[in-house]
Amino acid sequence: MDNLSKFCTCKSTECPLHPTKHNRGCAPCIAKNLNLKEIPSCFFNLLQNSDKRTGDTFKDFAALVLSEEN
Repeated sequence: MDNLSKFCTCKSTECPLHPTKHNRGCAPCIAKNLNLKEIPSCFFNLLQNSDKRTGDTFKDFAALVLSEEN
């Protein structure tokens, strides 16, 4: 757990890109998400009901943000 940033909220510890699995911090995760045009889980974790999302796309993130406004 020494590789976690103080702001890390990622709970996907089984993911091979999780900072506890290597010494490169968040960079591999961010690179993967940029390549796939997705939003990292840590951004979703800021929102209520993030565990109920169907994907990690920009559209999924926007829908979750908008649902919080209602």
